[in-house]
Amino acid sequence: MSPTRTWRAAVSVRIGARGLALRAVCVLAGGTLVLAGCTKNTEDTAPTAEKVQVDKVDAIAAKLPDKVKQSGKLVVGVNVPYQPNEYKDGSGKIVGYDVDLMDAVAAVLGVRADYQESDFEKIIPSIQAGTYDVGMSSMTDTKEREQTVDFVDYFSAGIQWAQQPGKPVDPNNACGKRVAVQRTTIEETEDVPGKSKACEAAGKPKIEIVAFDEQSAAATALVLGQVDAMSADSPVTAYAIKQNQDKIEAAGPLFESQPYGWPVPKGAPLGPVLQEAVQHLIDSGDYRKIAENWGVQDGALTKATINGAVG
Repeated sequence: MSPTRTWRAAVSVRIGARGLALRAVCVLAGGTLVLAGCTKNTEDTAPTAEKVQVDKVDAIAAKLPDKVKQSGKLVVGVNVPYQPNEYKDGSGKIVGYDVDLMDAVAAVLGVRADYQESDFEKIIPSIQAGTYDVGMSSMTDTKEREQTVDFVDYFSAGIQWAQQPGKPVDPNNACGKRVAVQRTTIEETEDVPGKSKACEAAGKPKIEIVAFDEQSAAATALVLGQVDAMSADSPVTAYAIKQNQDKIEAAGPLFESQPYGWPVPKGAPLGPVLQEAVQHLIDSGDYRKIAENWGVQDGALTKATINGAVG
């Protein structure tokens, strides 16, 4: 889940671009919404999950490219906000499920993750240009994207629509409806356009796509009734529903899942090192702990892969 992510797969519907992360939340006194597993919450900071402490693994760290070893950091291009995967807390610090996992990978490698904010659509070009070592924005690994970068896959997500209670919308027959999406995500580029083309092919009105720069704005439009439905990554939709209980609900089934991946330069040695670090975290159980802390364990993988796009 997870921003502007140009991604997913289309009408066969593949999933999305950014963000799957959220499944459950806890309601604290005063109506404060907190992700499942969260244990910290104060009035002046957004809720965050407990950090999982991870040790350096010398055998894996030794394989890092010299550039990263010498700098002592991984420069990570990230687009926010995309709760609960990557967003800013009350102090302005970038936090989230993706952040905790990347921090754990960096710890395994004995370096730190240096997060640099970016427009979503600029992340891959910046990686190709060498500005960032890796991208981290709930980005869907697709065959098309694999033509320009490699992806270290670390999670599995799907597409989920939402609607207002009492105003049902069928994602597979939303002809003539207004549907909110986040700009440049797979929902905008493939999911909804594909469904709209099917409507026109059947002689029905096309779907009106209403795109927003931020996912939160898309959800707000649905809450206010400015659109009939919203299409987003499954964790993002779940998060929006939890935040707006009794105002919006899931519409239709979850569509096929696709992996989220961290893009790195094509053929770069960094990819296999990150893959090995993620697999180490999976094998040690720390990966699972991080996912559970954020309530996103349903999308957890059992094997880290490179370029695992589906279809």
